[in-house]
Amino acid sequence: MARSYVTYFEATYRDLHSPAAIIAGSFALIALVLSIFLIFQHLRSYTNPAEQKWIVAVLFMVPVYASESIISLLNPRFSLACDILRNCYEAFALYSFGSYLVACLGGEDRVERSLENETRNHLSEPFLEGQDKKQALKKRSFSYFFRQPHVIGKNLYTIVKFGLVQYMILKTVCAFLAFVLELFGVYGDGEFKWYYGYPYIAAVLNFSQMWALYCLVQFYNVTHERLQPIKPLAKFISFKAIVFATWWQGVGIALLCALHVLPTDGKFQNGLQDFLICIEMSIAAVAHIFVFSAKPYHYLPISEDGKITSHATKATMKLDKDGKEEPATVERMETHVEAPGTSVTESVQDIVIGGGGHVVKDVALTINQAIEPVEKGVTKIQEKIHHIRVDSKDKKEELEVEELIEENVTEAGSPVVGSKEMLVAHYETDKSHK
Repeated sequence: MARSYVTYFEATYRDLHSPAAIIAGSFALIALVLSIFLIFQHLRSYTNPAEQKWIVAVLFMVPVYASESIISLLNPRFSLACDILRNCYEAFALYSFGSYLVACLGGEDRVERSLENETRNHLSEPFLEGQDKKQALKKRSFSYFFRQPHVIGKNLYTIVKFGLVQYMILKTVCAFLAFVLELFGVYGDGEFKWYYGYPYIAAVLNFSQMWALYCLVQFYNVTHERLQPIKPLAKFISFKAIVFATWWQGVGIALLCALHVLPTDGKFQNGLQDFLICIEMSIAAVAHIFVFSAKPYHYLPISEDGKITSHATKATMKLDKDGKEEPATVERMETHVEAPGTSVTESVQDIVIGGGGHVVKDVALTINQAIEPVEKGVTKIQEKIHHIRVDSKDKKEELEVEELIEENVTEAGSPVVGSKEMLVAHYETDKSHK
């Protein structure tokens, strides 16, 4: 019975694989063409590097997902490698989106200053119920991040940055850990069994991703009014849908396979995920054309370097005045400030070098922030152990003194020293002189 079911499934898989690959390939091609075209537009109008370097990184998520999914669907042997690369870039894209929001707000320093000003404004309101304002500023704790993120000032940005970067680090580490476990045959992709690594890695990544997304939501809630010029809600929804939906889609397919609602074969599970992602990326590519349009970057403010063109239009006409025709000239002057076309090579270099340096700096800062509490904890443990050793040593010395007193009293048959306390004091004095 089991063999006939497996044979039937393999035959069905072979019959469906070719048409599914053709359909998925068509959608993946649409996604690639539209995304590359939009990325090229940003590279040609690279007038705001602080924002556009992160926009390009977010847009590149669609080609990465689409190409890796179609490769994995056509050749299941590359499924794990493609999944690892896709997961790594997903984490980087989430970090890039957060960095894009910060760039739109004027950079890190300006964001921290604005958050501090907003905190002071909130603390000036009567919600403190008589609490002193300076005291409240000092008592801003991590718990306020969940209840009132407005009142923790620049600490909000520190928490948000840590949340995004930790996901990028954990996602990359877990991706390579999955690869190592697969080499030893103990990863069990999609298998919810205790002796496989998949459920543990999935649990860690699930918590890490949820925390990163929650940090991003809290940051959006605090800054959405200042982000209104870029229409943040559409951007937030389009990006979050890709990251959140694809992850939970994979977990959902794995659960359905584990419950035997869907075939449990790994090829079917990975193939279904890849097929759906190809379709979803084509939809995302269409959405990005409207949400992350390059049109706002085609023109520059007057203060910036750009091509200024003036066009004068003159028209001669005759006016009837008191029955006489008199010639009149109408002149109209139009001025345009157009951004110059930028070199694609220079734009790519700025994205790779500038963006890469920013990522390395933030990763190093996050690692230091994570290590610092551990170092403090280790230091406290060492100090406690040292105090325990010193206390035990002092107690041991006091016992030796008491034994010495008892020996002296026993040998002499009468008290040699007036009192035990005097001998202890004399012993400690000698010890201090030594």
